[in-house]
Amino acid sequence: MRLVVAGSPAAAVPTLRALAASDHEIAAVLTRPPTPQGRKRVLTPTPVAQVASELGLPVIEAARVDDEVTARIADLDVDLGVIVAYGALLRRPALDAPRLGWVNLHFSDLPAYRGAAPVQRAVMAGETTTAATVFQLVEALDAGPVFATEPFTIDPEATSGDVLSAMAERGAELVVRVVDDLAAGTAVAADQVGEPTTAPKLTLEDGRTDFAAPAAVVHARLRGVTPEPGAFALLGETRVKLLRAGRVGPGGAGEAAPRPAPGALRLVDGVLLVGSADEPLVLREVQPAGKKAMDAAAWARGLGPLDGKVLA
Repeated sequence: MRLVVAGSPAAAVPTLRALAASDHEIAAVLTRPPTPQGRKRVLTPTPVAQVASELGLPVIEAARVDDEVTARIADLDVDLGVIVAYGALLRRPALDAPRLGWVNLHFSDLPAYRGAAPVQRAVMAGETTTAATVFQLVEALDAGPVFATEPFTIDPEATSGDVLSAMAERGAELVVRVVDDLAAGTAVAADQVGEPTTAPKLTLEDGRTDFAAPAAVVHARLRGVTPEPGAFALLGETRVKLLRAGRVGPGGAGEAAPRPAPGALRLVDGVLLVGSADEPLVLREVQPAGKKAMDAAAWARGLGPLDGKVLA
């Protein structure tokens, strides 16, 4: 089949590569325009645009699918659109441009976690399982009938970035299978079943860590907001990014020691602990404002006596 593929971030790249390697033809790739990146704010194409260029595929860069972009897609005379995290909604004229409409790879077990941040919200909520879902795109948010799902187990130590990377690879294989079935005329979609939940885009404030919560809740939130928007807390007036953390396992440092108060720091056997509402967590890597990422215990030793030092 002749395809148009839409996507922007790294999570969409495996699907683009898988479809490019398949028997189907990619007529064009739709992605968002370049954005300033890094400290020098260098204008940088999206990961999808970079890979499309590497593969020699025509690229349409657009922040939204307006009448002009819709006309360009219609002129391509494609059979199907495939979308993965493009970053903008498609309205009816655009949805109708491909002969078979559009299919969307979404990183949740729909109708759970409809929205922009399904993996982050699932990890933050402490979910242990999720799924990649390929469904027919409709005007309502992530509400179309489902062609196929692929279950996925969430590792209890994995960050949302880890989970998304793994799901993107598995999801790419699922997309190719669905596109193959659509080409063969054997694909069947079923309406979503269950009560929908939403997964709105995270803000910077979602990364703020509340150590007054139980350790399991704190750990899930830290994992869920890593790498974006990033976990942080304040030590006095200093903002500290919390890059890596974990639970205290059986026989771990500080297991038998008195538990620090929520947010309080304590070095035990060379390991930096931070208190929560119940058991402490281990801080492994931090980045104080204006400094490079560093080992958390080394950072704590540089603070001097830890009595009275609390992350809030």
